[in-house]
Amino acid sequence: MNRVHIKTYGCQMNERDSEAVAAMLPARGYRIVPHEDDCDILLLNTCSVRDAAEQKAIGKAGYLSARKRRQPDFILGILGCMAQNRGAALLDQLPDVDLIVGTQKFHQVPGYLDNLRAAQAAGVPIGRSIVDIAEEAGSQNTIKDHLLPDPEDATDADRQVTAFVSIQQGCNMDCAFCIVPKTRGDERSRPMDDIVRECEALAARGVREITLLGQIVTSYGRRDYTGIEGRSPFVQLIERVHAIEGIARIRFTSPHPRGFKQDLVDAYGRLPKLCGYVHLPMQSGSDRVLRAMNRPYSAARYREIVESLRAVRPDMYFSTDVIVGFPGETDEEFEQTRRLFEACNYDMAYIFKYSVRSGTPAAELADQIPDDVKETRNQVLLEILRQNSLRRSAQLVGKVENVLVEGRDKTGQHFMGRTDGNRVAVFDGDPRLIGEVVPLKIERATVSTLYGELVLAGVESAGC
Repeated sequence: MNRVHIKTYGCQMNERDSEAVAAMLPARGYRIVPHEDDCDILLLNTCSVRDAAEQKAIGKAGYLSARKRRQPDFILGILGCMAQNRGAALLDQLPDVDLIVGTQKFHQVPGYLDNLRAAQAAGVPIGRSIVDIAEEAGSQNTIKDHLLPDPEDATDADRQVTAFVSIQQGCNMDCAFCIVPKTRGDERSRPMDDIVRECEALAARGVREITLLGQIVTSYGRRDYTGIEGRSPFVQLIERVHAIEGIARIRFTSPHPRGFKQDLVDAYGRLPKLCGYVHLPMQSGSDRVLRAMNRPYSAARYREIVESLRAVRPDMYFSTDVIVGFPGETDEEFEQTRRLFEACNYDMAYIFKYSVRSGTPAAELADQIPDDVKETRNQVLLEILRQNSLRRSAQLVGKVENVLVEGRDKTGQHFMGRTDGNRVAVFDGDPRLIGEVVPLKIERATVSTLYGELVLAGVESAGC
């Protein structure tokens, strides 16, 4: 009766939080199962960035309520950003939910499940749901456990060569459209030594690529550490992770444009393990809209950052976030966004139609944009992105790219990995290559995937 399935919505931070919860549970007698139909306890780790994300999780929880009525011992929990945002009010809509846990209380989940199970074992109806969305000092330090097998015991399917490492939580930026400061709290950084020890332990267990995570990852440690010879605490952290034996690649997300000072730009030129891929949220190409969003940079400064990074690494890959249809956005202001979006030549982008988030300043603004206008603008940027991505992929055909082999692809028939520029690559290979960085000659490409043949002496391979 202690089989747990965790379903995660939203960003990489949520994925990391879910993994940390999953890693805590086995020591308490719980077993993580991959399919929700096989579980006795189902936890939904939720997102609140857009209303659609919340509605999706609410719909799922409502559907699961019927299962709970059929199986009285089934436990249903809601974790994360939606739990933090709505709290006990969720019970008005979802009275069958047993557990509501906010973003600073993930580490309390095992204990709360113990309490619920103990009540059931004693024949006591659960009755009142457990709700905990309180702030907790030091909670950023609790997301540190990983659900990884030992390399000696891992099968091909089990081996994990990439890992997320949470270095910071919360946000002090107060963007007008964003609910994250409410759901994640104020900015809080973990001690640098703790992060480095976590990365060292991951390397010892076969992890080859680390992705550093934070709401505004480039703000890491700014209140806790001082700069050294012009290098920010974030750059100092990258340097220390870079020095760890066994780590081959370093990525990070999500930064803020104001964090790209010269020290971080220069790091791309002197730290070869720092991947040539940058996620750089733009949000808008209109200075007036950026001011209304409370984004402290101009379109010109944003373009300057992109150009400075490409000056250091001409083959740099870029992704971004853009919001279309922010309240009051005129046709000309969208045209400014379109021009900047086209000029930056993104390889990937997350393009959002603005949605009202209750409790944010933008929710109170007049001149909300009609849905059909948002959709039209959204499609314009998506088409530019499709053409950009296809063109960049086509340029790689015939070239050799270094790929970190992560394991078998979804079909189980081939292997997959990612290039330094974060492009997915599919190829034939051998299980002994998992965790290795190998040269791959690109034979063909789609918008999002590369297909190629390994360039390795002594390894038989046929292109996919």
